[in-house]
Amino acid sequence: MTATAELASEHPTTPAQVAEALAGRLFEAGLGAFELACVHLGVRLGLYRTLSEAGPRTATALADAAGIDRRYALEWCEQQAAAGLLAVDDVTAPADARRFTLPAGSEAVLIDPDSPAYLAPMGGFVESLGRVFPALEQAYRQGTGVPYADYDVQDVQAAFNRPVFTGLLVQQWLPAIPDLHARLTQGGRVAELGCGEGWAAVALAKGYPSLWVDAFDSDDASIAAARRLAAEHQVADRVRFEVADVTGPALEGRYDAVFAFEILHDLARPVDALRTARRLTETGPVIVMDERTAETFTAPADPIERFLYSASVLHCLPVGRVDQPSAATGTVLRPDTMRRYGTEAGFRSIEVLPIEHDMFRFYRLER
Repeated sequence: MTATAELASEHPTTPAQVAEALAGRLFEAGLGAFELACVHLGVRLGLYRTLSEAGPRTATALADAAGIDRRYALEWCEQQAAAGLLAVDDVTAPADARRFTLPAGSEAVLIDPDSPAYLAPMGGFVESLGRVFPALEQAYRQGTGVPYADYDVQDVQAAFNRPVFTGLLVQQWLPAIPDLHARLTQGGRVAELGCGEGWAAVALAKGYPSLWVDAFDSDDASIAAARRLAAEHQVADRVRFEVADVTGPALEGRYDAVFAFEILHDLARPVDALRTARRLTETGPVIVMDERTAETFTAPADPIERFLYSASVLHCLPVGRVDQPSAATGTVLRPDTMRRYGTEAGFRSIEVLPIEHDMFRFYRLER
């Protein structure tokens, strides 16, 4: 691209400039997707962890240590170095003599599942799209949905949210709600609707040693994983995981608080889920965590809004349309929509809580 064309493409006005700018943007997007897939392959093969533990290695040494084919290892290492994800000691050395290094700090993004910077699970979402894309196309043509289980991303979703649940939920977020924090510290029983693989419920039990937690989800695989997690963290005596429809009338009990973490926008009947939460607690609050969307629609949007819309197009909206009738909320659940859902469910107070996070917004609903 010439300097003049580059300048024009910043604010394209002619059809030729629009075409050039769009082609460049889509090429960069495709490159990013391909490189993310290569990262995901390295995660699945354990290559980053091997490099982190063993230090600089030739591709041959990495292949032997990780138990993969040597020729494939060389191609992956060179691709990673070309992308700037691995350092290489001497690009002029023979291929079998070059040593590759995982730069310090990369572990937080690629290896440490409790790190706030951990983004390795992103590749799992890309992998899942390959499985469901034909069904996704059919859903768009017919106005139907794609079942959550078909994506097979419950492990990926759990890994994506794990750092905030283990590192922020009881350390920062709930202490920012002083009356609720005090109540949980004293003990009692709480419920979580849409618990997934259980990281939030386990964090609640570990952070509040006198608290009992009943957690519910409609996905069998998620509940099975959650039960294993509770046992591993030695809180299975105070955390109960059950398969249940959180939008139906079957759930019973009286709880000091009810939580719904990043689940409401995925449900076909979010108002019914809020009615369930309202029924389960007479005096305590219902705390909802969902996406920190913009207050209103904007275009072009910032990167987070773009991410949320992409997630909605490819996953959340199709999942939410499997059951009918459906509210068809999608990932972009704005505060006004949340207030409307809460009002329809019978809550008199729907408050946005002063908890700051780039991705999530918290609501407190009171009877």
